Amino acid sequence: MAKVIKTDPDKRYRRVLSASTLSSDSVKNRADEDLGKIKELMIDIPSGRVAYAVLSFGGFLGMGDKLFAVPWDALTLDEDRKCFVLDADKAKLENAPGFYKDNWPDMTDTLWGEDVHSFYGQSPYWTERKSAGREDVDLNESGTGTTGRSHGAL
Repeated sequence: MAKVIKTDPDKRYRRVLSASTLSSDSVKNRADEDLGKIKELMIDIPSGRVAYAVLSFGGFLGMGDKLFAVPWDALTLDEDRKCFVLDADKAKLENAPGFYKDNWPDMTDTLWGEDVHSFYGQSPYWTERKSAGREDVDLNESGTGTTGRSHGAL
């Protein structure tokens, strides 16, 4: 799950937020550079967990933006600044596996998912569930609880 930054010990922070509240939130890196905005949250239906945040980066006035599926665990929610923090600089993000709005990858493809998680230094969430002994969701051969085809992203 995404981590949360809270700096004001007297302030009560929200634990449950709507997806629409988080969509369009800014994403910044640790150097406070703007990396884009959250466009979508992708839910793994069988497990009920957020799998990826789709980040829009680049382009001009929303034109030509490239999209990136960022593993949920790679993000930190900064409640004070109302943004997400991703531990990546702009140059790294420019080289991240991405896609365009009219050519989405098959997010049920575990090979694609493993590549994306590896790029961001994360373990795939479906392997964490199995290693933690949580067999609360039936996993099929793709490991995600859904059946996927295999094809690569851009």
